[in-house]
Amino acid sequence: MLRKSAREIATAVNGETADPVEVTDAFVTRILKRNPSLNALVRFDPQMALDEAQDVRRRRDAGEVMPLAGVPVVVKDNIWVAGRPISQGSRLFADHVPQGDAIAVARLRKAGAVIIGIGNSPEFACKGVTNSPLHGPTQHPLNATLTPGGSSGGNAAGLAADFAPIAIGTDGGGSGRRPPAHTGTVGFKPSFGAIPYGPGFPEPFWGISVLAPMGRSVDDVAVLFDAIVGPDARDVESVPIEPGLGAEPRKLRVAFSRDLGLRAPIDGDVDAAIADGVERLAKAGWRIERTQVQWPQGIGEASIMPLQAAGLAAIHGETWRRKADLFDPDIAAQIERGMSLTGADVGRALEASAAIKQTVAQCFEEYDLLLCPTAPCVAWPLTDLGPKQIGGVNVPPRGHAVFTPLFNHALVPAISIPCGRGRDGLPVGLQIVSRRGRDRTVLAAAMDAERILAPLNDYARC
Repeated sequence: MLRKSAREIATAVNGETADPVEVTDAFVTRILKRNPSLNALVRFDPQMALDEAQDVRRRRDAGEVMPLAGVPVVVKDNIWVAGRPISQGSRLFADHVPQGDAIAVARLRKAGAVIIGIGNSPEFACKGVTNSPLHGPTQHPLNATLTPGGSSGGNAAGLAADFAPIAIGTDGGGSGRRPPAHTGTVGFKPSFGAIPYGPGFPEPFWGISVLAPMGRSVDDVAVLFDAIVGPDARDVESVPIEPGLGAEPRKLRVAFSRDLGLRAPIDGDVDAAIADGVERLAKAGWRIERTQVQWPQGIGEASIMPLQAAGLAAIHGETWRRKADLFDPDIAAQIERGMSLTGADVGRALEASAAIKQTVAQCFEEYDLLLCPTAPCVAWPLTDLGPKQIGGVNVPPRGHAVFTPLFNHALVPAISIPCGRGRDGLPVGLQIVSRRGRDRTVLAAAMDAERILAPLNDYARC
């Protein structure tokens, strides 16, 4: 069962050719063997998962048909799950046990999924690597000296290690896309509002963060997305999206931009893998044009990062003043920066965010899909916030994150799928983007691209 898809597991459980408790036990055994070194899941409780599987069996035997019947799912450590410790990787919330589920988690339970465990996250999901003061670092499943990235790195590592076929992360700047790119899995950032957000912790990425379906394949992600998508009155920003299966990708106008017009450095191995993947898509019938996005002067990740620092400072600044030693020093530095920002600094960042929305909207007046790398590099050493160099150029710690945050601010759907391998056989991710609300068109395109690119993605299993 460990390598079966979410759809295959649910079909077998609903059809009574598989027992949900036995399915769960097989994944529990895998986790008990592999997780002590990987540290992808935190506070793992096998009995809670088996109890949930017992309930799915009872519902199935009573005649209920569930779209995710018996499917194990990992939930990130910043999404509320009733009755389980959820801490955001922070010592401040070490004993926090939510009394209720997030809306999406409640929908998972209704769909018959089994919450197999909680995925490790850096403190407040605000770093591009997955380590935290409370739970320590998550290792890359293919190389223990490397990071899977962050902040949904525990989820991505767990998927790559076959702890579950699906997971729910969060994505406020690429957290649900870059770790999948680094681990050979799939991560989807839906349109803002497509999946209801909360109830949960206060959100430092106000107005841009989403819940991110993740999986071992695009079909896994699509099945999960269908189970949790749709507006809810408790989230006033939740909205309906495109119905149906999405447009046929080979009939769409597709743009490819190797660096999104940002003049950002890219490692040669990643550049080559992406170019090979795009060429294969074109040969398979995709109508691809090379282009460069024309951004207003000064627009880039640095222009919008003050909003993250300001959000952290607004939520945690007073606690940081009194208990600075409880915080991850990297998060403390962000809070300190946020406390020093002026109203004008925040206003300029909001103006940059608005300019990004407008620029991306204009891009999709001409094209239906946009292709670009998910990240400009493969995974890097576990002890570093980011690679020291990319493309032979010295870069700041967030140099690995240049291609994802802009689409959060644009509120549009974006997915990362595997696209070959870079140095040392490490995975590379291709990002597929469309206009807001066309989530199912992105999923349809990603499914077609995944099939075309399959020969590039024969990763060794860990």
